[in-house]
Amino acid sequence: MPEAQEADPRRWGVVAALGVTQVVSWGSVYYAFAVVMDAAGRELGASPPAVVGAYSAALLVSGLAAAPVGRHIDRHGARLAMTAGSVGAALFLAAFSQVTSVWALYGAWIALGAVMGLVLYEPAFAALALVFRADLRKAITVLTLAGGFASTVFWPLTQWLATSLGWREAVLVLAAVNLALCVPLHALFLPASGRPPGAPAGAADDPAGRARLLADRHFRWLAAAFTLNMLAFSAMGLHLLAMLQEQGFSPAKAAWLAALVGPMQVAGRIAEFAFAQRLSASRVGELALFALPVSILMLAFASGSDGAIVAFAVLYGASNGVMTIVRGTVPAEIWGREGYGGLTGLMATPVLLARAAGPFFAAGVLSVAGGYRAVALALAAVSLAAYLAFFLAVRDRRR
Repeated sequence: MPEAQEADPRRWGVVAALGVTQVVSWGSVYYAFAVVMDAAGRELGASPPAVVGAYSAALLVSGLAAAPVGRHIDRHGARLAMTAGSVGAALFLAAFSQVTSVWALYGAWIALGAVMGLVLYEPAFAALALVFRADLRKAITVLTLAGGFASTVFWPLTQWLATSLGWREAVLVLAAVNLALCVPLHALFLPASGRPPGAPAGAADDPAGRARLLADRHFRWLAAAFTLNMLAFSAMGLHLLAMLQEQGFSPAKAAWLAALVGPMQVAGRIAEFAFAQRLSASRVGELALFALPVSILMLAFASGSDGAIVAFAVLYGASNGVMTIVRGTVPAEIWGREGYGGLTGLMATPVLLARAAGPFFAAGVLSVAGGYRAVALALAAVSLAAYLAFFLAVRDRRR
């Protein structure tokens, strides 16, 4: 249904289907690993860094897949790519549930990295760009509102399954959910063809166009902003509990305070939806990017204050939630929606690589400085640099 009319109600069927599949895909392929990794490592006799390394390898592969997957969806539609991704999720989660060696663990997760590149937000946004024009920002916001519940649903679900059945059986159930829900929804609801013949060329359609983009200082600044922002978020995501415990919070209280971040992500997306008609996506991006260093500095100097940590969670969570929308909408606001998948895929590659590198960056700072306040200050500096890069990327447009 590419280039469907704006009034065509079938467009929102695509959003509804993707809303379900994004919850399942993020929950089973991205979030569930954190629940089962300790049990898997113990059974395989692997150290925690070795187990986490398999997951990091998956994130690296997903980053490398972003650009070619986006161009494929532009040309051929999202149905085949995302359906194949869900079949792959079922197969390789099942393979993960059967691993007996570290090598097999890495093989399964490298394959699941390719799956991430086929089923998470980047290909889903490219699918929406085929059927939405003026309402693309609204569609992306609605989709991310649904996707924001992935961890809320799948962390406790996976924990319950692992406790009741064992970690291997839990992962098998998650594989079956992908097969039963995501495969048919992707096959039935997603556009089966790409842009129509004769459609205007996209900015990243061919090698010459991609070379022009890479030479465009606005593209470079925007890619730098998104990459640095993701580096900070990714590092914070893995180290937040340890940062809170260093300030004197018990593990249980630290987990409770950190759990505030998820609802604040959803709240930030609701606020973005409410103000979408009043603020451009680039203005929303400036606000979200500025909120991140402010929130991290609040954390760094909280000194065990509950109120300061709650304020941190509100700003940090809202910023994280809104930035998913900003990454999906600002490139289209600047370069247009033609060839959206190739454009955003090209920009997503360094961003997704930064997602894999963030935890290691924080660990390196920690090993040198010896404390988490230094890590927080380093991440605040990184996120402030992201804000400045974004400002440079959009300032000419604002004039």
